Amino acid sequence: MVRSDSPYIVDWYVVSLRWLVLLGTTVSLALAGNILSLENLLLVALTGWNMLMVWMSSENRRLRYHREINIAMDFLIASVFFWLSGGLLGPAAWVVLLPLISAGFYFNLIGGLAAAAVMVLVEGAYFFIHDTARVYILVGSIATFLLGGLFGYISQQAYNQLQELRRKQALAQEKQQKVDTDRLRAIYNMSSALTASLSYKRVLDTALDLCVNALHVEEVDPDQVMTEMDPGFSSAVLLFKGEELMIASSRRFTRADLRAFLPAKEGILAKIIEEGEPMLTGSVAQDPELGRIIGLSQCNSVFCLPMRSGFNVYGVMIFGHPSPDYFTRERCDVLGIVGRQAVIAIQNARLYQDLADEKERMVEVQEEARKKLARDLHDGPTQSVAAMAMRVSLARRMIERDPKAAMEELDKIEELARRTTKEIRHMLFTLRPLVLESQGLTAALTANAEKMKETYKQDVTIQVDEKLASQLEMGKSGVIFYIVEEAVNNARKHAQAAHIWVRLNPVPKQPDIAFLEIADDGVGFDVAAVNKSYDKRGSLGMVNLRERTELVNGLLNIDSAPGKGAKIQVFIPLTEEAADLLHNARERQQSQPSGQVKSE
Repeated sequence: MVRSDSPYIVDWYVVSLRWLVLLGTTVSLALAGNILSLENLLLVALTGWNMLMVWMSSENRRLRYHREINIAMDFLIASVFFWLSGGLLGPAAWVVLLPLISAGFYFNLIGGLAAAAVMVLVEGAYFFIHDTARVYILVGSIATFLLGGLFGYISQQAYNQLQELRRKQALAQEKQQKVDTDRLRAIYNMSSALTASLSYKRVLDTALDLCVNALHVEEVDPDQVMTEMDPGFSSAVLLFKGEELMIASSRRFTRADLRAFLPAKEGILAKIIEEGEPMLTGSVAQDPELGRIIGLSQCNSVFCLPMRSGFNVYGVMIFGHPSPDYFTRERCDVLGIVGRQAVIAIQNARLYQDLADEKERMVEVQEEARKKLARDLHDGPTQSVAAMAMRVSLARRMIERDPKAAMEELDKIEELARRTTKEIRHMLFTLRPLVLESQGLTAALTANAEKMKETYKQDVTIQVDEKLASQLEMGKSGVIFYIVEEAVNNARKHAQAAHIWVRLNPVPKQPDIAFLEIADDGVGFDVAAVNKSYDKRGSLGMVNLRERTELVNGLLNIDSAPGKGAKIQVFIPLTEEAADLLHNARERQQSQPSGQVKSE
């Protein structure tokens, strides 16, 4: 016995028609009043046999020589029953159909005619023995051959149609496999193309072009990028600029569309950004925001895809088509893959751009450090050395005329030299505070305060949580030192402050965030006014504070007003969770207008 994974369809035809013949034979015998005859027990045996065949068909099982055994059983029972029930003149003459049906369906036309020939021999033998009229023999033979040929022909046609259906299914499956393979290849090419470029604009353009290729992969060469495959297909990438969406790249959008800014506060865009899930809709003509886009006015089907990574939403990809049934589930899935790959490529492009900006910033910082050192040397030690040279020349002339006055002048020169030496040592200390590496942040800040007191007579008070300072990495300690040094110098030069306070403590109820504050009692300033005109100023003190705060993933807050002093506040994360918290707070801060910003 063998078993198949798929059903034997022809077995179901045979057992079904066998039930019809059994039913018809039983009804004929009942009408003739012969239902209780002994020979009718053959029908019971045939019923049991057919039930066994039904079970085997339901289990997709077959006997060895299954077809031959079925035909033999039908021949045996039909022949015996034909002889016992009175031949063609009996009430159940059409039992001869049993072998014709099984042979015809199992072996098509040839099997039906061969079974008819055998049954004609059985009928002829019966007629010869019972001396039946020749006309009955002729009619019976012709009817048997016609029925055998009919069943064989029906089976042959059904077999041909089944083979044709299977051939079409195989071709469709082969075509679908080719489409799937080509689509996978297109997606692979798309991924390669997106990751091959680190140009921000090129990534967006490539993403839109490859969308067309991925959606129409069955119509084009998968190794080519066809951007004009479907003239009705519209697409765009919308990215956030501040709190509004701008059209960064598009296909089939008008120039007026490219100038549009969408606040994403209502309609489809607001729902997509809030829920973070793709959305398929019909016409967007009634949408309060997308209805303004002319490039989507003829589209009766629009698919919107959020571009997000984690909790960050970069923007939205929009695809439109005039056909209302264009965006099938399969096409939406493909566009979803494109969207995810585009987000990764955009992240890479942004990281590359950030690295390029950081490189330029480092060059600018180094250049500014050189300029600052040059200014400090020019304003301090250089002027002092020039003054000492002039005073030495004066003292030389005074020695001959007024030795006492000359001695006083030499004392002033000595004092000037000592002060100049202190200034130079302070500059060297701020350039590389060795005490920071050897004794830690608290010692470095204290030493800096002492040098400010010694050199400039500036009163600086240091308050540092020692437990917190011991948890800081050397890199963060260095950045904090330079933030304090920059802020203290700014207060000394511009605030005319009598006192400066430096405090470093953990944030209450959030010990994984350090809070650094540099406060003074100076003249203060208008933060909004200074930020507004800062690009016209020669100093980069506040820029340095912001950039150094970003180095430790911190959050900077400047709180000041004229006549009320100033507070430089820096929140520094000590864990990744705290860094994520401050990152979100920094994004909200950057989206607000320039001015005084209160930290949360």
